[in-house]
Amino acid sequence: FDPNINPTIGASFMTKTVQYQNELHKFLIWDTAGQERFRALAPMYYRGSAAAIIVYDITKEETFSTLKNWVKELRQHGPPNIVVAIAGNKCDLNDVREVMEKDAKDYADSIHAIFVETSAKNAININELFIEISRRIPSTDTNPPSSGKGFKLRRQPSVTKRSCC
Repeated sequence: FDPNINPTIGASFMTKTVQYQNELHKFLIWDTAGQERFRALAPMYYRGSAAAIIVYDITKEETFSTLKNWVKELRQHGPPNIVVAIAGNKCDLNDVREVMEKDAKDYADSIHAIFVETSAKNAININELFIEISRRIPSTDTNPPSSGKGFKLRRQPSVTKRSCC
């Protein structure tokens, strides 16, 4: 969290690398801020994604209601095996909470999603969230290393054809 960074308008891009077991997982993160006016662009961001984190503000009930619409959109148009995480942000502001943790947890359980409350400002549960996502994303290494997962590049014979105009 950097207090000098302005709120997201449109979409911002960042990366996060997480060590999980003996692998490094690099997350390519598109923050669309959930703004309704950018809903039509959403498929561009989650197409081909292995995971999606949908965030709501625990101090604003309407953000939790909006989150449910985003989940529905993702389930209808996103990749079939996408790992979904629900994050209730601003858990450091518990005294002004509008969304009860139990309600959010029950909802996440009902859609088989990861659930965590976070504080981006105080770095609470951020790494834990990414580690749990890493744990649930299927490994891309389904073949043992000895199987030679690569391929050989072959030089193609160059045939020069000349033609007029």
